[in-house]
Parts: sequence; C-alpha cells; structure tokens
Amino acid sequence: MNILFLGDVVGKSGREVIKKELPLLKTKLEIDTVIVNGENAAGGFGITPKICEEFFDNGVDIITTGNHVWDQNEIIPYITKKNQLLRPHNYPSSTPGSGFIKHIDALERSIIVLNVMGRLFMDPLNDPIETIENAIKDYNLGENIQAIIIDVHGEASSEKMAIAHAFDGRVSFVVGTHTHVPTLDAHIMEKGTAFQSDAGMCGDYNSVIGGEKNGWVARFKSKMPTGRINASKGEATLSGVLVSIDDKYGLADKIEPIIIGPLLINRMPMKTKN
Repeated sequence: MNILFLGDVVGKSGREVIKKELPLLKTKLEIDTVIVNGENAAGGFGITPKICEEFFDNGVDIITTGNHVWDQNEIIPYITKKNQLLRPHNYPSSTPGSGFIKHIDALERSIIVLNVMGRLFMDPLNDPIETIENAIKDYNLGENIQAIIIDVHGEASSEKMAIAHAFDGRVSFVVGTHTHVPTLDAHIMEKGTAFQSDAGMCGDYNSVIGGEKNGWVARFKSKMPTGRINASKGEATLSGVLVSIDDKYGLADKIEPIIIGPLLINRMPMKTKN
C-alpha cells in the first residue's frame, strides 16, 4: 500500500496547494491513504470544521494535529464526533477527541494512525512512548493490522528519533511534524520501520515557518509582544513523504520525500508499487 503524509498546512496558501496538487498525486503515485497535519490550517492557528471538510473533499482521509489543535474553539464539538480528526493521544483521557483511529482503506486493509506530541520544549503531556505502547499493544503487523502510522509532533529531532527506534519493527512509519522544515533523513530503520524527522510544511517558504517575515523579525529583535503573526500569503510549496508498505508484513519497502513548489529543491518520487 502507498501512504502519503503531508506536513503541517499553514494558512490559505497551504490549503490551496493541497487542493491543486493532491488529486494528481493520488492518481500518479497510486496513493491509497492520505494523512495531513492540519493544525495550522486556519491562518496559522488551529483548524476549523469547514477546513476539515474541505480537506476531506479534496481527498484527505485523516487529519493529525498538535499543540495548536485547540486554537479555534469551534473545533471542540467537531472533534468529539469526527474521528478522522486526531489530537495528540497523550493528552489526558478526559480531553475531547482521540489521537487514535483504525482506518479501513478502499481495499479493506486496516491501518492504524496514531498522533502523539513530544515533551521536549513542548507542553508536559503524558509520556508519548508509553502512550504509543498502550495504544498498539493488541496489534501486530502482518497479523491483525496491515499498517501502523505515527505522527510525532515535536520540537526535538532527538526525541522523534528515539520514539522511532523504540518502535522499530513494530510500526510501519514514524514521521515528525511541527518544525515546518523538511529534513533529509528519510530512511528505513534496521527492523523495517520508515522514518523522517520532519515532513516539512505545506505553505509559503518565503516566510518564517509560514508566518509573515516582518512580524517574526520584530518579535525576535525587540523581544516585545508583537501580537498574532499572520500566515504568509505567497505561493505555497507542498511538502510531505510517500511510504510504500508491504501488505503482508506491514513494514516499509520504500520512503521518499515529496516537495513541489517554489524556493526549495523539488523532489518527486517515481511511481511506487502497491
């Protein structure tokens, strides 16, 4: 099976590049499941029910999030009834929504998607490793589940790498989000789990992590409150990762970054096998 994971969507330009590029990518690369981190899709701050529905209409199957998931209050009642929208699973159990979904694709294959948040330089949530362990303890690749995908939303590449190694051979793919910069460390680990420290950003890279440059420069220069920094409105680049997973064993056959747009060096995978 072919899984496409798209990194943090920032603002309207990020949404527009997905609308433009995703249908063609799904056909050209024979993609079975599309996962998008959408926590910055509403002007750089959170996500709304309307934007979620737009993503689903454009061919997205599952939306992950992170520390900005609650920035738009209207998402709270929505996330309680829409299980395709995830929040970090290591929030307290009383938090609305879930970070776990068992998705069935068009070929009736069962896929777990799990969203957790790191704790280094982030909010002090529950231990992400223990959270993952508890979530997948009853699932074994190649036996009762065909794939397990984990979005680790975090600042530190070291923490993301450690989490990936902790579950090497037990999950199909671990990908990092949050830093908005696509890393060049896509690889398959020793026991067959695909990994990339950060999928990058679907947004305008002529910016500071998707936000207007002047606002960020003023904030760092003066160390004074500058108010909310708006999402940059220039032409967006689509950044993500394509992973091919063996249907029988649930481990990765191939991992390739995808980058389409201005400024960054573009990368387009060859057609992958199902």
